[in-house]
Amino acid sequence: MKLGVFTVLFSGKPLEESLDYIASKGLEAVEIGAGGNPGKAHCDPEVLLNDESKLKAFQQAVESRGLTISALSCHGNALHPQKAIAKREHEDFLRTVDLASKLGVPVVNTFSGCPGDSDDAKYPNWPVAPWPNDYQDLLKWQWEEKIIPYWKEAAQYAKDRGVKIGIELHGGFSVHTPATLLRLREAVGETIGANLDPSHMWWQGIDPVQAILILGKAGAIHHFHAKDASFETNNVNMYGVTDMQSYTNMMGRAWQFRSVGFGHDLKTWADMMSALRLVGYDYVVSIEHEDGLMSINEGFTKAVQNLQQVLIKESLNEMWWV
Repeated sequence: MKLGVFTVLFSGKPLEESLDYIASKGLEAVEIGAGGNPGKAHCDPEVLLNDESKLKAFQQAVESRGLTISALSCHGNALHPQKAIAKREHEDFLRTVDLASKLGVPVVNTFSGCPGDSDDAKYPNWPVAPWPNDYQDLLKWQWEEKIIPYWKEAAQYAKDRGVKIGIELHGGFSVHTPATLLRLREAVGETIGANLDPSHMWWQGIDPVQAILILGKAGAIHHFHAKDASFETNNVNMYGVTDMQSYTNMMGRAWQFRSVGFGHDLKTWADMMSALRLVGYDYVVSIEHEDGLMSINEGFTKAVQNLQQVLIKESLNEMWWV
């Protein structure tokens, strides 16, 4: 496995300066935002696809520093019920796939999206309870009329261009658990896989090690995010795991995103690395830093230091003791 970073945290710096800093930390890969929520600070597909010289300069900037691009990311909601938003997110996704194909980047990361409750809806509607039965009816309509039809076409578009889709399992979107990821994958094909982020598993009450085993046995992990989470018991009992308070309210929230090692110990992270290796994942572990208690530099640096202790980098040729 290789250690990488999601470069969106360095969006305030020029690409070359960011890459110099990343390489100085001993990392081998970068995941770069190309639209949607991550933005396009370092990579605008519309520009790079239409200017060969800028495309070559972009490639050279990465490769000359001994780095590879693990994924292009355009996390958005192409199923948004407001047509203008959905169109923008969909076009960002298609351009990102086109650019990934041209660059030879194997994965595009995104969200599954979440539709509304009807064709006339204004906002997404995320049903999370089986009763009243209205929610079951809504969920059935969303999957049959919106989610599966959209992703059948989108997955085929990516497959035709040699690109896999890493869907991040994230609350608020239709695909947010191993089960919902596997449901979509079964419906539209193996181009769909997970961009698995353990922090989003923890807050939903899912053990990330078990999520890795479930998805890995199906060959359904395309990319991996390294981000931790911590919990405050009294606040969990007050607000539950679906706490709707702002992430800025760190004293009051039930849970927080943390840098690697500051929510769970390194044994837990070692167990995840071992599980990834066990199911045959030998790709990039991409640090995502969203820790509200640490600066960009400190949170990133500590994540690198902690992961370097548990990352499994070398393959075993044979079990000499057998």
